[in-house]
Amino acid sequence: MPNIPLYNMNGETIGQMELSDDIFACAVNENAMHLCVRSYLAAQRLGTQSAKTRTEVRGGGRKIYRQKGTGNARHHGNRAPQFAHGGVVFAPKPRDYVVSVPKKVRRLAFKSALTVMLNDESIIVVDELALNEAKTKAMIKVLGNLGAPGKATIVLPAPDQTILRASGNIPNVKTRYVNTLNVYDILNAGKLIFTKAAAESVQEVYV
Repeated sequence: MPNIPLYNMNGETIGQMELSDDIFACAVNENAMHLCVRSYLAAQRLGTQSAKTRTEVRGGGRKIYRQKGTGNARHHGNRAPQFAHGGVVFAPKPRDYVVSVPKKVRRLAFKSALTVMLNDESIIVVDELALNEAKTKAMIKVLGNLGAPGKATIVLPAPDQTILRASGNIPNVKTRYVNTLNVYDILNAGKLIFTKAAAESVQEVYV
């Protein structure tokens, strides 16, 4: 089983934490991760775009000039796509962009993503995150102590309003919970900071 240093909020190593082979040292499946990231990004699209075809544009019911004898091309109405104010060819319509991913594939992708982050030494486990006040300055100091002054995702076992408010205004820092963490968040994290309780919870839920 892989071992990872356990830090306190001052960035000091206070021990080791043993991680599950099934979750943090599994065979990496890039196809599963790719499918889950596609599914996540597709789900962010509203799918509400819409434009009118020539049959939906108002007007254009009268033939603009006679069929023969003008020397011009043959036209019916002036709402064809080549005319100003005409309809749109293959106009986009409201649609669903959902990409379905089976549960087993989602689990495989989740474990693969955690394994990739661990192999890249991008996972940090801290014994606890507890601030006396919801101060951005205090959270920035903690992140600096942990070696994650830039892009980072903090994973908590449950909502903590103090941590949420303290990290809310820090650019490129996100806060997630064990039950809302997804493959995109993991791979896009930069540094993935787990509390010890969150790491234990992940190992219980996804074993």
